[in-house]
Amino acid sequence: MTARVRRIAIGLGNPGPEYEETRHNAGFLALDRWATQRSLLFCSPRTLDGWVGSRAVTVALWPAPDGMAGSALAKPQTFMNLSGEAVLALARWSGLAPKDLMVVHDDLDLELASLRLRPGGGHGGHNGLRSIVDALGTNAFPRMRIGIGRTSTDAARHVLGRFLPAERLLLDVALAEAGEALEAWLGGEELDPLMTRFHSRWTQGT
Repeated sequence: MTARVRRIAIGLGNPGPEYEETRHNAGFLALDRWATQRSLLFCSPRTLDGWVGSRAVTVALWPAPDGMAGSALAKPQTFMNLSGEAVLALARWSGLAPKDLMVVHDDLDLELASLRLRPGGGHGGHNGLRSIVDALGTNAFPRMRIGIGRTSTDAARHVLGRFLPAERLLLDVALAEAGEALEAWLGGEELDPLMTRFHSRWTQGT
């Protein structure tokens, strides 16, 4: 089938007010910030032509200025460990290969507010990534990793905790950078040159 959109960025998080602004919802935060800047609204997938499968996801469409297929942002509305259900439905609706589905997620192994792009890889113990790998049957999908820092206490408590005010100041800078990279990728730029360009910028002074 002809792809309905060019690419999709999928932010991971847990739904509900009790999880808003938590470290585990860094993927949601990145997409929300960029969507707000572009005046894009997240809606039910029932508004999408040809949608079948899980409705536990919200989607925002970004039209392309060149008349080609646009791109989309998506936020699964299942809990994190079931994210693959929504991602599989997005893949089937869009007709896209896994390489055109970028997952944006928090990462304990990166310092707070650090950013990295990857073309694929393992799940690293992240339950959202694990669910997506199981659903798609492959780990060959790109990721944007947002560092939330390690903790000497319980990891589950850390990821479900909210950013401290000082942490949020650093995170806001990182989210702005993440939005710039997402816009370039959603607009059609290839991942390898993006990794070269943005990683050299993100690692300056570190």
